[in-house]
Amino acid sequence: MQGPGASVAKTSLVITENVVTLIFVMTDAVSFTRALGDPTRWRILRLVREDALCVCELADILGMPQSSVSSHVQIIRKAGLLESERCEKWTYFRLSAEARELVEAIARTFDDTATTEARADRAKAMQRLARREQSCCPGPKVLAKSLSHSHTP
Repeated sequence: MQGPGASVAKTSLVITENVVTLIFVMTDAVSFTRALGDPTRWRILRLVREDALCVCELADILGMPQSSVSSHVQIIRKAGLLESERCEKWTYFRLSAEARELVEAIARTFDDTATTEARADRAKAMQRLARREQSCCPGPKVLAKSLSHSHTP
């Protein structure tokens, strides 16, 4: 098959393969879909696709209380979609390598990065990261290095 339908079919196959892998290797289906099924958790996943962020940075970017963001992060973490790094008293979260392809395929399928909300969140994230050295958050060491080696433009 060629043309636009081939692209959709290929994306669907990638999503299906990754969902099966994630469900049987990382978590149960309910936890997995619950993690993806909330708008705030999807925003968090979008943000941690690009950068490892702590809860206080996510709260600042999302304009939400840290306690609410922390609750959402724990649901995503328990579903096996995040990797973390403890640095002093902060914990930084980033989309796990196992979940990356699936989350990116879902985002591409729904053209998720083109939304006004996604662009605004990314702009706020860039502003917040530019201030990281002057903030209370020291920044991750291991996750920052591994992302720069594994991230493809």
